[in-house]
Amino acid sequence: MGYDVTFLGHMSFNEIVPFNAKSSISPGGAMFFSASVPARLGKKTALVVKMADRDKHILEPMEKLGVETYVIPSNDTTYIKVIYPTEDIDNREFILQKDAGFIKSDEVPKGESKCLHLAGISNTEFNMDLIKYLRKKYSYLSIDMQSIVRHMDKNTRKISFEDDDRKKEIASLMNGVKLDIVEAQILTGTDDIEKAAITFEKWGCPEVMVTHSKGVLVRAFGKTYYEKFTSKNFSGRTGRGDTTFAAYLTRRLDHDVADSVKFAAALVSIKMETPGYFNGKLEDVLLRMRNNY
Repeated sequence: MGYDVTFLGHMSFNEIVPFNAKSSISPGGAMFFSASVPARLGKKTALVVKMADRDKHILEPMEKLGVETYVIPSNDTTYIKVIYPTEDIDNREFILQKDAGFIKSDEVPKGESKCLHLAGISNTEFNMDLIKYLRKKYSYLSIDMQSIVRHMDKNTRKISFEDDDRKKEIASLMNGVKLDIVEAQILTGTDDIEKAAITFEKWGCPEVMVTHSKGVLVRAFGKTYYEKFTSKNFSGRTGRGDTTFAAYLTRRLDHDVADSVKFAAALVSIKMETPGYFNGKLEDVLLRMRNNY
């Protein structure tokens, strides 16, 4: 059976260490936050995840939402420590204490999907051989650039944010790209999110999303779209970009770019008011759109 949206990558255990607040451990990662969105919106959704079989129970919330899950077995499930050293919610430090390893092309199950999103956490998941294989297989392919700029030190397992020589080739192979302001600056050399998005457009990607603390910008087919977030609080900030792009991707299945950007901003604004993945309904998002956009 074909899917509307498929997500590929690692699930993880996230240990969140907030600034001047108690730490907590919960399932997370781009996959966790992304897959809930199309599933909650009634789209046929699949999750292809590399992880340890013993931890498959963390997929149960996704399965209860109707997400079909496929596990690629690994010795370990990715475990990442996320530290907020200041009050700035865009300033984070990462330690990748365990990782599930690179995903190989022959490990990806056969199947059809309108969209495939590479929802990676770090540079330990996708190599160029896999990306080129998937480009031939899927008509719409997108990637989270955090999986390119987050480089793990093999000795300390600390993640540093670094430029990557493959960025132009990767952009040229994608239909969509998702970045936050930090990743955009590292890869393009500017903290002007529109200029950064235009740079990716020049590299060959037709739809580029950049999120920052105040809102979301999309550069699509030569035009720029921007919407502000309307969250009453930011207790659920973790997963902001993943949720925003998943909402945009889902809405774009049957709506134009302008509507999809507003929809994504509205949905993630609701999500950020509560820790965890998006747990609202389509009606909630449409109401937020009518009232705020």
